[in-house]
Amino acid sequence: MAALGWLTPRRRSATARSVLAGEASAEAARKSSQQAQETPQVTEAEPEFPVIGDDKAAAFFDLDNTVMQGAALFHFGRGLYKRKFFETRDLAKFAWQQAWFRLAGVEDPEHMQDARDSALSIVKGHRVAELASIGEEIYDEYMADRIWPGTRALAQAHLDAGQKVWLVTAAPVEIATVIARRLGLTGALGTVAESVDGIYTGKLVGEPLHGPAKAEAVRALASAEGLDLSRCAAYSDSHNDIPMLSLVGHPYAINPDAKLRRHAREKDWRLRDYRTGRKAAKVGIPAAAGVGAVAGGTAAAIALSRRRR
Repeated sequence: MAALGWLTPRRRSATARSVLAGEASAEAARKSSQQAQETPQVTEAEPEFPVIGDDKAAAFFDLDNTVMQGAALFHFGRGLYKRKFFETRDLAKFAWQQAWFRLAGVEDPEHMQDARDSALSIVKGHRVAELASIGEEIYDEYMADRIWPGTRALAQAHLDAGQKVWLVTAAPVEIATVIARRLGLTGALGTVAESVDGIYTGKLVGEPLHGPAKAEAVRALASAEGLDLSRCAAYSDSHNDIPMLSLVGHPYAINPDAKLRRHAREKDWRLRDYRTGRKAAKVGIPAAAGVGAVAGGTAAAIALSRRRR
C-alpha cells in the first residue's frame, strides 16, 4: 500500500496564513452574493419605441403587402366587377395578375401601370362620391378580413403613443382615405385623380404616388405638420419604397421582397414578417407567430379591365 501513497493527498495542517486566506475568500464571496441580490441587474435594453407623447413623430405605412395582403387595386377590382363596371372577359386577366402579385409579393411596374390605366378609363365620368361609397362597401366585402394583425398592431402602438399614423399608397387617395378611416388611422396619402365638379376626368394630377413620389409626399406632409423625420417611422414591403424608408429615423421592412431584405440587412433596419412560415422560409426571414390575412383594400383599383362603351 505504501507504493500507492502517491494516489492519496497528504494531510498537512493549515497555517495561520492559509486559514486567513480561506476566511477572507469566503467573506468576499458572501459579500458579493449579498450585493448581487440587493443591486438590480442592469441589462442594456432597447429604447422604448414608439416614444409616448412625442408629438414630433409620426408613422407612415405602405398599404399593399404591408398592411394588407395583395394589392388594394386588385381587391377593389373584384368589387367593381361584381357591380358590372367591366366585362367577364377581363376577369381572367384580373385574377391572374392578383394571383401573381400575392405569390411573388412584389410590384411589377407593367402590371401596376396597366391597372392604373384601366382604373382611370373605368372611373372616367363617374362621380368621386360614388367611388368613395363603393369603396366602403368593397372594404367590408373583400378587405376587412385581409389585414395583417402584426402590422395593424404596429400602427396601433403609434396611435397609443399619441402619434399620427398615415397610409402612403399608390391607390387613389379617396379610397385610401376610406381604408385609413376604417382602420382608425389618421389619414392617407394616395394618388390624386383629376376631377372637375366632382367627376373624374380620366387623368392624374402629376403621377402615381409610387417610389420617390412617396418620399416627396412624406417630406411635404412632415413639413406641414411640423414633424421631425429623424423621429418618425416608416413601414413597407417593397424595395420601391427605399426612398421613403431612408427618409425617416426608424425604417421597418415588413414582409420584405428580396431586394428590400438585402438592403435592410445592409443598413441594419428592423425586419418583421407576418406571412406563413412557408412563405417566410422562401424569403429567408423568420415568421412571426400568427399570420393574418390582409386587408385594407381599396381603391380605385378598379382593376384591370376595360369597360365596354
